[in-house]
Amino acid sequence: MSAPGGLRIGIVIPAHNEAAALPQVLSAIPAWIIEVIVVDTASTDGTPEVAHRLGARVVAEPRRGYGRACLAGIAALSPEVDTVLFMDADAADRPEDIVRLLAPIATGEEDLVIGARTLGVEPGALTPQQRVGNALACLLIRLIWGVRYTDLGPFRVIRRDALARLAMRDETWGWTVEMQVRAARLGLRVREVPVGYRRRIGQSKISGTLSGTVRAGWKILWVIGAEALDGLRAGRTRRAP
Repeated sequence: MSAPGGLRIGIVIPAHNEAAALPQVLSAIPAWIIEVIVVDTASTDGTPEVAHRLGARVVAEPRRGYGRACLAGIAALSPEVDTVLFMDADAADRPEDIVRLLAPIATGEEDLVIGARTLGVEPGALTPQQRVGNALACLLIRLIWGVRYTDLGPFRVIRRDALARLAMRDETWGWTVEMQVRAARLGLRVREVPVGYRRRIGQSKISGTLSGTVRAGWKILWVIGAEALDGLRAGRTRRAP
């Protein structure tokens, strides 16, 4: 099988101490993906060695932070990649859903496709605080920008030229919401596609702890507020004589 629509797809997988999960993740990625990048954020369990052994390209990002890892992966992508897919290294995302995500990109219908974790979510895969946080963030986005989302899931694919237009900058937990808010502000064509979601292998570095949950929730709300204020300032600038 070849890539849908002749797309040249690169995958960016942020990873911190995910040596136990990576074999399941990487072994299921389709062979027609032209580049698989695992961004290692100072793991201590052999994550980079496992990723390299399984054929991934390993990029080192010594600073922790989901957004930093994504930015490092983007910077390392080969020039021939025209479509970027993001997924987690903990085996919660299902590689078998990659084709489902790519379909609207391959047909030219969408610029960004988000995997909405609504299809076959395993019990316990999403914590109550994740569900509440997602719902609140999506409600705020709809109230401010009039765009309806149901999830901030990390499993997503975007055209590389559209990604460049977003000028992503968040370095930590606000990465996914920043992408969706900026896509709404710029009027990108966005679709949510139902995907499955499994219990992760190992403990979450964010939702698995109270402090991580609080920091992530605060950062998500901060990004929404900052983007809203930026939009207001931009509107005033355009109206100024």
